Amino acid sequence: MSKVYIITGTSSGFGRALAEAVLDRGDCVVVTARKPEAVNDLIEKYPETALAVQLDVTNAGDHQAVVDATLAKFGRIDVLVNNAGRGSLGAAEEFTLEQLRDQMEVNFFGAVEMTRATLPAMRQQKSGRILNLTSIGGRIGYQAFAVYCASKFALEGYSECLREEVKPLGIHVTIVEPGAFRTDFAGDSNMRPNTEIEDYKPIIEPMRQYLYGNAGQQPGDPRKAALAMIQAVESDNPPLRLVLGADAYGLLEQKRAAEQKELAAWREIGEDTAFDGVEVRPIGG
Repeated sequence: MSKVYIITGTSSGFGRALAEAVLDRGDCVVVTARKPEAVNDLIEKYPETALAVQLDVTNAGDHQAVVDATLAKFGRIDVLVNNAGRGSLGAAEEFTLEQLRDQMEVNFFGAVEMTRATLPAMRQQKSGRILNLTSIGGRIGYQAFAVYCASKFALEGYSECLREEVKPLGIHVTIVEPGAFRTDFAGDSNMRPNTEIEDYKPIIEPMRQYLYGNAGQQPGDPRKAALAMIQAVESDNPPLRLVLGADAYGLLEQKRAAEQKELAAWREIGEDTAFDGVEVRPIGG
């Protein structure tokens, strides 16, 4: 039986590539975008298996409307892919609090609310897959990406805990962590700070040159990423984290080596902090 996907942010990038790959397989997809006309070609090509629904992930009323339209059309929801998001680049101090809140609304709260709207149907079915797209920046922080990484770190923590809560109910959660892919991440939607502070310029500028200078030349192919995500969905033992890109694996290995070195250096001091004579038990019992 064909699966029914909801994919957020399907007008371009990973969302678009995944929607095309899933539809080519014969599965059904609810393609969502702030401007549904951006996906009209998919509806014309797959009139029986594609449904376009308007979704602004920051609009509280849109999440349930997407779920209701999916159930009315296809009767079930097998896979939710929280892909919609935006990037940002600049020193942490340069962004206003309003900008920080905007970043969290799109990248974190938008995914959380879409998940909350979808879970009742999956719980009733006792099955489902949730893919939350974060980034290798959801596990590794870099200069110039504090605001972006904060939103992705938040989604990682939410997803890891959610996995433990819903797995006994037949629902699996996978965090997708891409490296550098040829999407519009560095495009006009990328949030810039309202002001620039001269002290940070030599620290931020190399990252700015890397991100904007390499736009359109990133090594990652979104179509291949889409196939990897489908493999995770189809797996009987899906991963908690699906890292995409050799560059992402390289960064993760560097971070792990640095973490192990730091843990070893500070472990004796850190562990010697309990009351004398008490039994230290694992957190969680």
